[in-house]
Amino acid sequence: MPASSATSVPVFKLYGETQHWPTPDLLHCESIPERSQLHDWRIRPHRHADLVHILFVSHGSVDLELEGTSHQLQSPSAIVVPAMAIHGFLFSPDVEGHIITLAKPLADHLHALMGENSTLKKADFYPLLQPNQTDRIATLVAQVDQEYRQPAPGRNSLLEALTQALVVELSRLCAYAGRTAKRYSPRQSDKGRQHLEHYQALIEAHYREQPSIEQLAEQIGVSSAHLNLLCRQLAGRSALQLLHERLLLEAKRQLTYTNMTIGQVSDSLGFSEPAYFTRFFKRNTTFSPREFRLRQHAQS
Repeated sequence: MPASSATSVPVFKLYGETQHWPTPDLLHCESIPERSQLHDWRIRPHRHADLVHILFVSHGSVDLELEGTSHQLQSPSAIVVPAMAIHGFLFSPDVEGHIITLAKPLADHLHALMGENSTLKKADFYPLLQPNQTDRIATLVAQVDQEYRQPAPGRNSLLEALTQALVVELSRLCAYAGRTAKRYSPRQSDKGRQHLEHYQALIEAHYREQPSIEQLAEQIGVSSAHLNLLCRQLAGRSALQLLHERLLLEAKRQLTYTNMTIGQVSDSLGFSEPAYFTRFFKRNTTFSPREFRLRQHAQS
């Protein structure tokens, strides 16, 4: 899809929503009915610039729209939706199951670990025809859900390990099915998408240094104005917003899961003074870093 035609497809920050990423985690897990029933069981076609969905439908059915094609799936089934893939769902009211959403840093990490065997960049669906396949995937999804909802020591490590095991199982399904799902993949020849992916990779590598948009655009080989236009068209946010979102996510993680002082967090993220960091954080969350940390600890 050319970048210019992408503007008609909404860009969501989460499953069915335009709200900001709601957690300091790199993973979000919820039941499918939890959010889809709020939308009359329909999530209209949309895409995510930097998120990957894994859906496990354990009961009921779903009409799936995936990159311009429609499919009627019965349970049990699994669905993988990578970043930039256009997708929509119409669930039956009796649907049961879970949706696991991976933020780009975790998705990229797991993809790198799995290499060519990873399914995280291949949009596809998998009917679960063998009871042992269903049981293994259902067990892993249930364990992810339980660990996500009940924080405990080593939570991040266990969530990553469980998710990696889930990706392995899905990769096996892909191998058994004997298909690569290339027909669903974002067009690799699309220069706009390539530039966005390059920009996201540069953010991940350098966000702690807080480089200027001009510096990053130069590395990609485009002007800052063109980069900003691409980000708005394909990601629904400006280039600076994407950089700030990654900074904010890391700040939330450090405030939640480390004992670093506010000054240490500020330094680690490239702010010249803690006061600047506090203003940045409060502007984007309405809370000071200290208030956010207290709220997170009170909820754990």
